Amino acid sequence: MQMKTGTFGEGFSKNTIYRFLDNARTNWQRFTTLLSAGIINGFMKPLTDKGRKDVFIIDDSLFDRSRSKKVELLARVFDHCSMRYRSGFRMLTLGWSDGNSFVPVSHCLLSAAEDRNLLCGGKACDGRSLAGRRSLQARRKATDVMVELVHSARRAGITARYVLFDSWFSAPKTMVALKDQEHLDTIAMVKKSKTKYLYNGEKLNVKEIYSRNKKRRGRSRYLLSVPVTVEKDDESIPARFVYVRNKSRRKDWLVIVSTDTELSEEEIIRVYGKRWDIEVFFKACKSYLNLAKEYRGISYDAMNAHVAIVFSRYMMLSVAQRENEDDKTICELCFCLLDEMEDISFSRSMCIIIDALMDAVMEYFHITETQLEEFTTSFIQRLPQYMQEALERKEIAA
Repeated sequence: MQMKTGTFGEGFSKNTIYRFLDNARTNWQRFTTLLSAGIINGFMKPLTDKGRKDVFIIDDSLFDRSRSKKVELLARVFDHCSMRYRSGFRMLTLGWSDGNSFVPVSHCLLSAAEDRNLLCGGKACDGRSLAGRRSLQARRKATDVMVELVHSARRAGITARYVLFDSWFSAPKTMVALKDQEHLDTIAMVKKSKTKYLYNGEKLNVKEIYSRNKKRRGRSRYLLSVPVTVEKDDESIPARFVYVRNKSRRKDWLVIVSTDTELSEEEIIRVYGKRWDIEVFFKACKSYLNLAKEYRGISYDAMNAHVAIVFSRYMMLSVAQRENEDDKTICELCFCLLDEMEDISFSRSMCIIIDALMDAVMEYFHITETQLEEFTTSFIQRLPQYMQEALERKEIAA
């Protein structure tokens, strides 16, 4: 940026910067992990209560190189937004969130695991070297790499209560590996696939389990909750399926799995909502931080360096945002006297209370949907004006 604005006054050229980025002996993945550990443990965690459910979030996004032909390890990858194949990489990302701030922890630019999807090979290097291990990791399956990223984060001193991810990673193998190897519980979306889960002594898929159970009536936040067992090879762990309505299509439903069976259904849904933080992160990096646009070289090592630098920028923005919004960061006196930032808003808390009340009314008095709507309208009209306004704002946002 200094070179573009004409304010650069150092005694080296931009080629020196490119050689620095292309240095295969720099462990950029380790750099971002250690930097995020310092921010999370030294700044973020002291601002919140120990009972706060902080989480690891895992997801991938397209690292687009559609106009490139000779980029190292370039592959055909599927873009979930355009629903078509593009040239580039899958940027597998591990992040940490406490519900208020999101911090990227680590990443891996995934190429193609199969040779038929590989468009350009990598340079020859010793498999024992850092560059060699990085190239081998890029050709591995995303479900295996994500467990490695979580393990590296925990070794760096970063802790979390749960691991969140969407249906693309929610295989029984992944959930069992996180539970057995990392001792972490999973809260994730489940695919409507033919994968079998043990339920009441039978192996059934999520659709068969849904069809065999009676659904909850009324305006409940979830339709069905059942205990299941997730099995892979000779290992198994208990879990809970929570079926919820699909807001995009009212006649459809979604399934959330939690390997922490002591969590309530409402808490499972609430904690899984924190996964949206990583989507905001991807949008910010691509729209404002020049991810994949700032560096157009062909070196795989330099692209990893570019991603690490963009992640570092976002960490700085997360710290600045927390300092601007959290009053506990003003001074030591404010830290001792003020409450931590709320995990959910007042309007969301009111909606939870209202929903619980409506569920109880439906269950005990067996009234119709029309009668329930009339009762709800009458009940809300009796509330103070500020409560009515909070509920109206929540309905508009939904």
